[in-house]
Amino acid sequence: MTTPAALDAVLAQVDAGLDDSLARLFTLLRIKSISTDPAYAAECQQAADWIANELNGLGFEAAARPTPGHPVVVAHGPEQAGPHVLFYAHYDVQPVDPLNLWHTAPFEPQIVEKDGRKIIVARGASDDKGQMLTFIEACRAWKQATGSLPVRVSLMLEGEEESGGKNLPPFMKANAEELKADIALVCDTDMWDRQTPSITTMLRGLVADEVEIIAADKDLHSGMFGNAARNPNQLLAEIIASLRAPDGSVTLAGFYDDVAEISPELKAQWAGLGFDEKAFLGNVDLSVPAGEQSRSVLEMLWARPTCEINGMIGGYTGDGFKTVIPARASAKISFRLVSGMDPHKIRAAFRAHVEAMLPADVTAKFTPHGASSAITVPADGEFLRQALSGLSDEWGKQAVITGSGGSIPVVGEFKSILGLDTLLIGFAQVDDQIHSPNEKYDLESFHRGIRSWVRVLAAMAAH
Repeated sequence: MTTPAALDAVLAQVDAGLDDSLARLFTLLRIKSISTDPAYAAECQQAADWIANELNGLGFEAAARPTPGHPVVVAHGPEQAGPHVLFYAHYDVQPVDPLNLWHTAPFEPQIVEKDGRKIIVARGASDDKGQMLTFIEACRAWKQATGSLPVRVSLMLEGEEESGGKNLPPFMKANAEELKADIALVCDTDMWDRQTPSITTMLRGLVADEVEIIAADKDLHSGMFGNAARNPNQLLAEIIASLRAPDGSVTLAGFYDDVAEISPELKAQWAGLGFDEKAFLGNVDLSVPAGEQSRSVLEMLWARPTCEINGMIGGYTGDGFKTVIPARASAKISFRLVSGMDPHKIRAAFRAHVEAMLPADVTAKFTPHGASSAITVPADGEFLRQALSGLSDEWGKQAVITGSGGSIPVVGEFKSILGLDTLLIGFAQVDDQIHSPNEKYDLESFHRGIRSWVRVLAAMAAH
């Protein structure tokens, strides 16, 4: 248990040490840890070693552990009473292309002013080095101010999140006993708005499938074979059109069988967030929601499953015109799933739907591209309540519970491999331009992010 005096001392240490925290962040940001490009493998190793060295200096037992790809940094704080948290983030970054669109050198971090705010500009400033260091610097402040951490802390920091993360699940399985904890914490998300912290408790699962419709054994002249030969483009278009009903719902058999309604309490909280549906769509030059018409846009994004066509190709698509009936046509289709849905059941339902529409002379070839289940953290969980309390205290307003339309595979792996629920707590802003030129992280996000983690750890220790 921590005392109010101890908490105040740690927060004062955060404030006093902010310049030093920024200096460490800038050192890490200068390391070009681009995981997808083999030319930067040495820099990924350098980043992992730098982080491990910093954590060792804080009293952790830390090491950059090898994988078939880039290292995973694993660190363990000392044994002590209270809960055991496992913190996850990633130290690798996206490529910087196109370089000509950057206003400053991407690996030379700078603090600049924008719209009256100070921002840190560099590749990785937000995604995810800045976010990662908010937690590490919070641990540093606890150690400097009190000599110890308020709870037992372990860290697992990945070096391949931006390049698929294929080596992390085997690593977790091989080290499952070592990585056991009471709760996983992830700092790779954003706030609801600039002054409202949030915890993401709902992540959608994902099924991705590629279908190829195959008819004749070669492309055919449309004058010589039109009408007589089956056109895979037309058939694929018909199949795709059949996946949605006029009301926006998905038509696969049994698609909604395992979909639960959100609670009235959660629906009311979302309604109170002040989400502007018109502005959300208007920002991308749209105006009319396309999903289930009986649902709000936030429900569509966070709590309802979806079907999207991500790519289509067939026949001649180059410049000019070619009068051809293609032999093959293909589409890449994804389904975002909510809690309770079985991704393998949904994949089977999609393939059955396609095959039921195939006429004579036509076959379908399917290629899977991943499947993961949705994750929902129980709304009445003790760790969630404590984290909400800590965030609310720091920001002076009630932290909110949000969902996410996206999928973060590592969260599912925490559950399936380690049996851990995950709290996603981040301090990024929607305008951070992650994966884009001129990526930034608000100085306030960094500073108050550190203070927020100090309070969250204190809240978890107090109960």
